[in-house]
Amino acid sequence: MLHTPIPVQSNQLPKPAAVLELFKPVTWFAAMWAFMCGAVSSGQPFFGNMHLLLGGMLLAGPMVCASSQAVNDWYDRHVDAINEPNRPIPSGRIPGQWGLYLAITWSGLSLLLGLALGVWAFAATLVAVFFAWAYSAPPLRLKLNGWWGNAAVGISYEGISWFTGAAVMLGAFPHPLIIFLALAYSVGAHGIMTLNDFKSIEGDRLMGVRSLPAQLGPDRAALVACVIMGVSQVAVICMLAWIGKPFHAVAIIGLLCAQLLLMIDLLSDPRGKAIWYSATGVTLFVLGMLVSAFAVQPWSIAG
Repeated sequence: MLHTPIPVQSNQLPKPAAVLELFKPVTWFAAMWAFMCGAVSSGQPFFGNMHLLLGGMLLAGPMVCASSQAVNDWYDRHVDAINEPNRPIPSGRIPGQWGLYLAITWSGLSLLLGLALGVWAFAATLVAVFFAWAYSAPPLRLKLNGWWGNAAVGISYEGISWFTGAAVMLGAFPHPLIIFLALAYSVGAHGIMTLNDFKSIEGDRLMGVRSLPAQLGPDRAALVACVIMGVSQVAVICMLAWIGKPFHAVAIIGLLCAQLLLMIDLLSDPRGKAIWYSATGVTLFVLGMLVSAFAVQPWSIAG
């Protein structure tokens, strides 16, 4: 396959604005929100622990998530040279091997910050960094299959971030109920990631990336995403009812019902409304995360 030439100017240093664009700050929110939900679920007061909270949010977003974006852009640089030539690496604004150097350096700094936050934070960071590289880099390159790639992102952005938030605040392994929530919302994030793939169906098919919309077609992929997001929240509702938190369960039922109404519109035009649903239905999904985090606090404190 012929690749569009990528400018190589190894004698130059990348400008800070190009590095920031490479790290994609807009993607940090999901991981930082999940970390905050984990911190809330720990039941520990934020006052007196702000250094842990801020350090963990820095770890989840500007460090680990930014690392994953740099890794992804480096290993997608030839694809981006065709589809998005203005991206920092194919445009030459991140010259030479600097994309790789930044990915490695930021991954290493993430591990150091995780270590500073405690043994469980370091273990979680190690797993998150592994998934960041496994998602984009050969030989695994999990992103080539939507089932595996979306799972890796869901676990990293939601589950590991949630676990880290609770572990950092507790200074110990979190309560099983917290682990359940982290896993449940990781599953739901799989569906959210599927919605993000609707914008690049043609490019994915051309480049052999088997995202779910490319594999299943827009209609079936949207249905799968909706089912996955819905089932994960039903699991959370059942857990909250089981532990005697009916008001929290009802709140999430209300949020889920609102999502179901929005899903009807989404399924009527998946390609046209995927971005719209990400701004509306996904917002309701993440609000439910915070509700459930408050619900498990008594068990976390007791544990």
